[in-house]
Amino acid sequence: QVQLVESGGGLVQAGGSLRLSCAASGRTFSWYSLGWFRQAPGKEREFVAGISVRQSSYYVDSVKGRFSISRDNAKNMVYLQMNSLKPEDTAVYYCAAVNGNTVYSQTAQYNYWGQGTQVTVSS
Repeated sequence: QVQLVESGGGLVQAGGSLRLSCAASGRTFSWYSLGWFRQAPGKEREFVAGISVRQSSYYVDSVKGRFSISRDNAKNMVYLQMNSLKPEDTAVYYCAAVNGNTVYSQTAQYNYWGQGTQVTVSS
């Protein structure tokens, strides 16, 4: 069982930066691949970035070069550094976990989800 709690969201101007954090409970955090997803009003939840057990990272094309995902297994934390933010990045951002070394882009593959944190980028 893994519980996830996101933090770090907020209001930022276009071009600014935010770092999202996701704190995980459970002794087997290092066995899980982790993903960041986002959901804008009226849209489906979409994959943003993921990091595998072996620290391989993956990104949706729209955030490549701007976002960076990392994990700290000693602290049971996963982070999403977001730079050069755009108004279209506005959404609720969710952390998710799945057992194993595979990062999936589909929400249905993930067993555990946080409650989400709001990111709003003003133009």
